[in-house]
Parts: sequence; structure tokens; C-alpha cells
Amino acid sequence: MTTAFKPANIKEEILYQRGIEAAIWGMPAVNYQLMYDALAKINGKDNQVVIWPKLLDWKNQTLTPNPDVIYLMPFFNTEKVGPVVLEIPPADNGVFNGSIMTYWQNALEDVGPGGVDKGKGGKYLFLPPGYDKNKIPAGYIPLQSDTFRGYALLRSVLKSGSAADVATAVAYSKRIKMYPLSEASKNPATVFVDASDKVYESNIPFDFSFYETLNKIVQFEPWLDRDRAMIDPLKTIGIERNKPFSPDSRTKEILAQSVKTARKWLEYNYEAIPPFFKDTHWFFPANEDNIRSVKSTYSITEIYPIDNRAVCYMIAFFSAKHLGESQYYLMQIVDKDGNSLDGNSHYKVNVPANVPVKQYWSMTVYNRETHTFIRDKKWAARSSQTPGLKTNPDGSVDLYFGPTPPESGESNWVPTDSKGKFEILARFYGPKPNLYDQSWKLNDIQKVK
Repeated sequence: MTTAFKPANIKEEILYQRGIEAAIWGMPAVNYQLMYDALAKINGKDNQVVIWPKLLDWKNQTLTPNPDVIYLMPFFNTEKVGPVVLEIPPADNGVFNGSIMTYWQNALEDVGPGGVDKGKGGKYLFLPPGYDKNKIPAGYIPLQSDTFRGYALLRSVLKSGSAADVATAVAYSKRIKMYPLSEASKNPATVFVDASDKVYESNIPFDFSFYETLNKIVQFEPWLDRDRAMIDPLKTIGIERNKPFSPDSRTKEILAQSVKTARKWLEYNYEAIPPFFKDTHWFFPANEDNIRSVKSTYSITEIYPIDNRAVCYMIAFFSAKHLGESQYYLMQIVDKDGNSLDGNSHYKVNVPANVPVKQYWSMTVYNRETHTFIRDKKWAARSSQTPGLKTNPDGSVDLYFGPTPPESGESNWVPTDSKGKFEILARFYGPKPNLYDQSWKLNDIQKVK
């Protein structure tokens, strides 16, 4: 048993406590910065689009990504070039489900049929802080940001899992355009950075390096008014705008303990989220205050849900402006009996017929420790679009999870790591009302022999 960390004096006590609060507060921004750093490692730059023109595999080590759509992530930076344009094509032979966000991952707007353009397409204009609105040209959808940097998560949704429909979704993806507004008359080329065969790693490191990443954020961007109360606490731990971050060895040791304690608190909150369906263990990670804050761009002065926000960005990235309208998510980290999902055991879940979706549903397995795809596995999910998925006579579907496939074969099976725990994320794209009113109910995961 390891000895609990004990600060030596009041200075160390405050440093330790403020390190905890800094980690909780800074989680979404650190999450963003790690994704950008992963782009830089494959020679990507600002105002370029990282794309996975193949369906995602384990090499995408972002947090709980979706392996059943084509992923694109345009990264914006308006500080030097001014407003940046993101052109979204109309939803004709393809459709996007996605959002445009600040580096705090606060959604500015959603795109596609569930967004501002309502499926007609449009030129979204990412505006830097303090931009003169009189300079906005006609024909654009202006998005005023309080940060210079941000990104969009665009998912090109498949009509089916066939090779032909995957190719169509990729071709549709390549129709987006991104460029500085100042270059609009020059018909500039959009730079796509292909990450398909590269390890793209951005899982959260719960060690001292977390604060090194947090320091990058503080140096890159001016303070937001809502976060000015963090200026002195960060100064206490050595992070100050326009100054180098160079803590001594003891401070590094204390902060390494701080971020581990922050993680324990967030895990406690993660495991305490109430169920979505009565008498099940399925839950929706974001609480009501978090949803309201994102939708209002944090303009509701009575709430600032940094705990739940940190839980969400500990396990995932991306936020929708209107969460639940284009997609919905439910997670399960324990089985029907309340025991943690063990990768060395076998499980089954029955998905009832008539899943309330307009597009598709899926279930994806992630490493419980890192919230990423399990490394070196053939696939991570099964969905209503999986070629060869077997359906029961009543229209329901049985899915299996475990280190080896069931006797019925691999078609409805998702592999797990026999040496670790896992979690399951159920996705509902184009959710219908009977998901929310619970007239349709998802069954719990059951352990089987």
C-alpha cells in the first residue's frame, strides 16, 4: 500500500490544493492542446484539416472517438491571419454531424442538418476576439469567438458500412474548404493532413506533464473574464502569462500528486452519475448545468460547472451546441450486477428492436483506464451499419464483449483486453423522441459464461 502524500508546510499544502483545482479547471483546454500537439507531430499546422479517410482503428488514440464515421478535424488560428472560413457542402450525397468549438471546446455552433445551415451548407466564419462586426461580408455565417484558436469535429456519416458507402463519405468529406477570409478571392487550396496510418495520441497524462501542457494554453491565449479568478492560483504553482514555467523538483513532485488527486475526484464523480434509464446502469455523462452552459456560451452567471466539464473532457472531446438533437450518448462502466466491466470476462447485451434513431446506432468499447481504443484490436465497435451484423427474429440484436468471440462467431462481437477493464459507449445518431421519453429502453450489460 502506497503512503498518502503529505505536504510539509502550508506553502506546499496550498500548492498541492491549487494544483488540483488547476487540473480540474484546465481539463478541456489541455484536452484540446494535446490533440493539436498530435497534429503537429504528423507535420500538421494551423488552419489545416486532419482527416482519417479510413474508418478509425486503434491508432487513433483520442478520447472515445467514433469508429463508424469518417472523421475530420479542422484546426483554426485567427491570431495572425484574421477570420477563417470553413465551407460546409450541402447535405446532398453526404451529411455532416459536427460542431465548431473554441479551444475550451465550447461549441460556437453545430453544422449540417442539425446546425445553422440546416443541411443547405454554408460558409462559417470563425472571428477572432474583438473583431469589428461591421467588417463581416455578406454571405457568411459569423461565429464570434472569445479565443483565437479552436477546431471543428466533423463526422461524415455513412449510409451503410459498405466499401462503396465509405468511399462516398470520404469524397463528401473532401468537399469542405478552409482558408483565411483574406484569401477568399484567390481560391485557396485546403490542406488535408492524412492521419490514417499514424498513431495519433492525445489521451490525458495524469503526471507533471499535464501542467506543462496547461502552461502552453496560458501562454498562447489571453485570459477570459470568466476565468480571471484562476490567475493567482496558477501563479502559485508557477504558471504565469509571459513568464517561463520552470518549477523546482519538489514542486514537480507535488504537482504530480495534485493531478493524480484531481483524477481520483473526477473518477468519483464519473462513477456517481445517475442512470438515464430507470433500473439500469446506462448514464449520460454531461449534467444539466454543463449542457446549459455550453448552449449559452457560459453566459448564465449562476453556474460554472467545472467539475462535470472536467469529467466529460477526461473521457471525451467535442461538445455540441445543441446536445441531443443530432446525436446522443449513453455509457456503461459496470454490468447489470454493478461490477466493473472486466476485459477477461464475457458479456452480452440485447439491443431491443426499433432503436429510436433516424441514422444509426452503435456500441464501442474503450480502455477504462485511458478512455481510448484498446490497442492492437481488429475493431472496437459494432453498429447497425456493420456488414453481416446478425439480427434476431424479433428484430433485436445481441452483442457480445470479451477476450474471445462467442460460439456464434465474430459478427456481433467486440474484443476486449484480458488484462484490463473497459467501458462501453452507445451512440444514437438522429435520436427520436422515444429515446428521451424512455418508451424504448436499452438493456444492461450481463456477464455470461
